[in-house]
Amino acid sequence: MNEREIFLNAAIAAGCPEDQTRNFVAAKLWLQERQLVASAAARLCDRPDGPTEVGYGGARGGGKSHWMLSQVGADDCQRVPGLKCLLLRKVGKANLEHFEDLRQRLFNRLPHEFSAFRGILTFANGSRIIAGHFQNDRDVDAYLGLEYDVIGIEEATTLTSRKFQDITTCCRSSKPNWRPRIYSTTNPGGVGHAWYRKRFVQPMLERRETETRFIPARVDDNAFNNPEYRRILEGLTGWQRRAWLDGDWDIAAGQFFTQFRRDVHVVEDFDDARAVEWFCAFDYGHVHYTVCLLGCRDGDGNTYVVDEHAERLWLPQRHAAAIKAMLARHKIGDRALTLADLKRFVAGADVFSRQSDGTTIAAQYAKQGITLRPANTDRVNGWAEVMQGLGDIEGGIRPTLFIHARCGRLIETLPALQHDPNRPEDVLKVDADEDGVGGDDCADCLRYLVATKTRTISERKLRGL
Repeated sequence: MNEREIFLNAAIAAGCPEDQTRNFVAAKLWLQERQLVASAAARLCDRPDGPTEVGYGGARGGGKSHWMLSQVGADDCQRVPGLKCLLLRKVGKANLEHFEDLRQRLFNRLPHEFSAFRGILTFANGSRIIAGHFQNDRDVDAYLGLEYDVIGIEEATTLTSRKFQDITTCCRSSKPNWRPRIYSTTNPGGVGHAWYRKRFVQPMLERRETETRFIPARVDDNAFNNPEYRRILEGLTGWQRRAWLDGDWDIAAGQFFTQFRRDVHVVEDFDDARAVEWFCAFDYGHVHYTVCLLGCRDGDGNTYVVDEHAERLWLPQRHAAAIKAMLARHKIGDRALTLADLKRFVAGADVFSRQSDGTTIAAQYAKQGITLRPANTDRVNGWAEVMQGLGDIEGGIRPTLFIHARCGRLIETLPALQHDPNRPEDVLKVDADEDGVGGDDCADCLRYLVATKTRTISERKLRGL
């Protein structure tokens, strides 16, 4: 088959509509398989119940920039006259040079004018692409208050969650035949790694995409990468190899738990009958998240985190009811699990600190029937316990700590934890942002769960208790 036939077969397989395929053929743009999957997702944005954001990210060299400009210029701009599209990329000079290189390669069969001074490309039907840039977060403010039918953001993880949210307010349209949308491309890592992973990657992994679609990029998706470039990526080590070669979103620079593997440590199913001991841990917050994790141990000594409760801005009464409901979802024999069945229910030191009126958070929960005991709060040794439980697949050390897929916030939190640069054996403390993204509350709760052991009667006697 020739190049055109290969492209047509790939477009059909990807789900691209006929008119989109014709647009690419007219421009003589032979997009590759993964790029066509992204373009098919872009066309889903036309539907009233379709997504409004499409993300394309992962390994370096995956052809992401080529796809975004092709989709915006050769498809969107050609089928709807008068579109106003903003293409944002970090650092202005690099953006214009990159834009100019791509423009010459992609649009030589599409009549257009380009003003390098203004950074505006205008097609014959009046649709235009504006090449914008940002050096830092505050540069994004220059675009706020304006209206764009399409916004494309390259290197999206170089933006904070707040600035990405700000720029999304500019994506609106008064055209009756157009539904506004945002395209983004990026690699794992950067200041925006956590929010991008939560917004795009997590829904894809959990098969619950609604307003977003995410297309993972791999270096092998781009047949035009030179062999030397792949060898460079293969020569990387640590987080850079996993992020830039494999497109692994469970890794980032400075990551603490580099052994964490979603395909190893996250389980889709667990039979409650396997549990020989049940226990809970609790991490208190109000503006921050209040987290409760339910764990158990099986007969082989493995620990499973089987459920989680994580909410903020709730009163203790509401948390307590949700925690009891969480327990009731699980069974001991033919009855629901209750607080009385737990070997221990431990919490961080802050719940036992007396407030100005002499009361404690622990006392408030005791009124709701939840008796909390102090957890082992040694941070360094606690993280070491978690690390030991995760094992080391590459080193041949079997893991003994597993997390159920329903514990979404914990699974989201673990890969994002960083080393504290001033205390490398400790995790860097980080709070969730104002939108609730990020934070280490679930990880602290896991540390309490794993590091605090149930004392036997003989141990208590030895300690003089």
